[in-house]
Amino acid sequence: MAVAGAATLPASHALRLMFAGSPAFACPALEALHQSGHLICAVLTQPDRPAGRGRRLQPPAVKETALRLGLEVFQPPRLAADGLLADLQARRPDLLVVAAYGLLLPQRWLDLGGAGAWNIHASLLPRWRGAAPIQRAIAAGDKQSGVTIMQMTRGLDRGPILAQRAIALAAGETGGSLHDRLAALGAELITETVGEWAAGRPPDAVPQDENRACYAAKISKAEARLDFNRPAAELERLIRAFDPAPGCWTEIDGQRVAVWRAEVVPAPGGSPPGHRLPAPPGHYVIACNPGALALIEVQPAGRRRMAVAAWRRAFER
Repeated sequence: MAVAGAATLPASHALRLMFAGSPAFACPALEALHQSGHLICAVLTQPDRPAGRGRRLQPPAVKETALRLGLEVFQPPRLAADGLLADLQARRPDLLVVAAYGLLLPQRWLDLGGAGAWNIHASLLPRWRGAAPIQRAIAAGDKQSGVTIMQMTRGLDRGPILAQRAIALAAGETGGSLHDRLAALGAELITETVGEWAAGRPPDAVPQDENRACYAAKISKAEARLDFNRPAAELERLIRAFDPAPGCWTEIDGQRVAVWRAEVVPAPGGSPPGHRLPAPPGHYVIACNPGALALIEVQPAGRRRMAVAAWRRAFER
C-alpha cells in the first residue's frame, strides 16, 4: 500500500528504528516509516491468537505488514523472555516507535532507543488517555479528535507531547471511519516528526495539562447492550462509536438484534423507555429517556446487516 506524503530521506538522515504495534491501526505508520527510508531493525508485535469460528491462529495485522515488507518480527509471549531485551539492544535502535502494541512497556524497554520511545496515540492528549480513545470521543459527542505523538514515560499516556494534529469529526462518523482516518493521520504525523528529528530539528516536549486529562476506559461487553433509559442522542452516538466493534444490540420480541444505524426522533410525552412507538409500516421506533430512536440498519442473529424495512418484512410474515 503506497503511503501519501512518504519521502525517502538522504542516507545521512536515515535512522535505525524499532517498531512495536499489533492491530491494523499501526500498519500505516509502519509502512510509512519503512517507505521514508529509515531502517526498521525489528518489529515487535503480539503473538498469533485463535480467532473466528474455527479458532484458527491468526497473526496480528502488523505481523502481516512487516513480513510483506521483509522486516524481522518478534512475537514474545512475555516481555521478560530470556535474552529478548539483550537481542533487541544489540540492534542499536535510535528510537522505538509504538502504536497500539497492547502491553504497557517497562522502563527498560522505553530506554531501548537512543531517543527513548515515541507513541502514536489516537486522541488529542490529555483528552482520552487509555484503551478506547476513538470510541469514547464519538460516544461523548466530541466535535474533533486527532493524533498525538508522545514521548513515552512510566504511567498511562502521560508523557510530554511532541506533535499533535486535529481533525473534525464528520457527520455520521463511526468507530471504523474514525479509526481509518486517524491511522492515516498517525502515519503522516510520525513520519514528519521522525524526519524532522533526523534532520537535526528535534520536537519540543510539552508537558500535558493534568487538569484536562480524562480516561478512555476499555469497552466492556455490557456497554454494547442498549439501555433505553438513557437519552436517545447518547444511544445514537454509542451505536456509531461501537461500529464495527463490538456493535450495539437489543432484544426485540425475545430475539437479539444488532443495531448499526439509528436516528433520533421525537417521542410523545410519557412514552415508557424501551417501548415500541407507533410508526409507519417498515419502521421501528423505540422510546428512550428522553426522545426516541428510529432504527435504520439492523442485523438479526445469524443474518447479514439489512435495512430495517427489509427486517420488518421478513419478521412480520
